[in-house]
Order: sequence, then structure tokens, then C-alpha cells
Amino acid sequence: MEKLAQYRHYVKQVITEYSQIGSSKEPIEQQLIFDTVGDHYQLMYVGWKNRRRYHGCVLHLDIKKGKIWIQHDGTEVGIANELVNLGVPKEDIVLAFHEPLVREYTGFAVG
Repeated sequence: MEKLAQYRHYVKQVITEYSQIGSSKEPIEQQLIFDTVGDHYQLMYVGWKNRRRYHGCVLHLDIKKGKIWIQHDGTEVGIANELVNLGVPKEDIVLAFHEPLVREYTGFAVG
């Protein structure tokens, strides 16, 4: 149970830190979505800029069966590397945006 609490903390930390990059004056709203019951965590961009609608998921992570599943990573840095730097072992991180047959070659968990 302690590991689950730690992983929840790490996931919320990295998503929150990433959301703070950029200007708060921009018309695009950054929404942090933390579902701690179902263990779903997202960073969304929502709004209008130059008459263009923005609505999209930047980060989507889940915690399932003791592992952090990265469903979507729209960052340049790679959120998996941030989690490893915090101390999460690679075998507890699943790059779910890769198909299962490819995951064994990523250096991270298969699932």
C-alpha cells in the first residue's frame, strides 16, 4: 500500500510540475485531472487562441496492478524519465502508448 501511495504522489508531482511550464497569461487553460479512486491522472489543454479551438490531452497516466501506465505522453522530455529520476524502477513503468509486442524492447515494463 505504501508503494501505491508513493506512486500516486509521484504521478501528481510530475504532472503538476509539467503544468507549470509556460505562461499563465495564455488563453489556453491547463486542467489537472486527478482521479485517485480509479487512479487516472491527466493534464488537458482547453481554450481558444487566434480563433482556433484547443482541447487535448498532454499527459495521461494510470496506476494499475502496482505499475504506472503511461497512456499518452505529449511532452518533449518524456515523463517516464522524470519518474525514473524520482526513483520509480523501470520495471514498474509501462509505456502503454507502444503496442504490447514493442514494449519488451523499450527497457520498461511490458504490462
